[in-house]
Amino acid sequence: MPAAKLSGAALAAALAGPTGHTFTDHERLRRALTHASARHATGLDYERMEFLGDRVLGLVVAEMVFSAWPEAPEGELSLRLNALVNAETLASIADEIGLTDLIHVGAEIRRQPGGRRTNLRADALEALIAALYLEAGLDGARAFILRWWGPRATAAVVPRRDPKTELQEWAHQAEGSAPAYSIDGRSGPDHEPVFTVSVRVGGRPAETATGRSRREAEQAAAAKFLVREGVWAASEITP
Repeated sequence: MPAAKLSGAALAAALAGPTGHTFTDHERLRRALTHASARHATGLDYERMEFLGDRVLGLVVAEMVFSAWPEAPEGELSLRLNALVNAETLASIADEIGLTDLIHVGAEIRRQPGGRRTNLRADALEALIAALYLEAGLDGARAFILRWWGPRATAAVVPRRDPKTELQEWAHQAEGSAPAYSIDGRSGPDHEPVFTVSVRVGGRPAETATGRSRREAEQAAAAKFLVREGVWAASEITP
């Protein structure tokens, strides 16, 4: 990720090929690629745009999956949708289109290892989708999403359920009770928090994990619990 903020014109030129659109609102585009840690110059960052882009992406991907798998039941469609819009998939696409190197972040974020920036790359991609939607409409956003998510949407492999859902079903079968999650701590600045969460099932030992959001930490703790109890193999956890 660059140390200096690129001009709006430079960002528009770099993204014209991957998005199929030449952005004319350069200030909005710059905002879409500015993390909260670097907003001191303008006071603006991509968080509001990320909110909108997430909804646009969800609609188009849901439509895509619905059309690609006409015989799939609702449960399978939900699994496929979740796999296509999770942070890991979005971060991977951000890398593929060259977006990662265009995100403007503060110095403290640049010093972090790449794995800590998965959510950041995913959020910036959603903000980019919002910028595309606001300038080129739903058709422009849909064309971009179909181009980069389409091959993944037609993959034959059915994604696994998310860890929290899997643990909930296993817990009811094994213990007759639901998993209990607790927040053990929160650290870091407001724009880059780290949550520590524990999960317990019945009288079994707890598992603890961290994440950039409460939900992310809960998912990680649930995955560790499933591995420890032999429900999942360790290889099933995304590094």
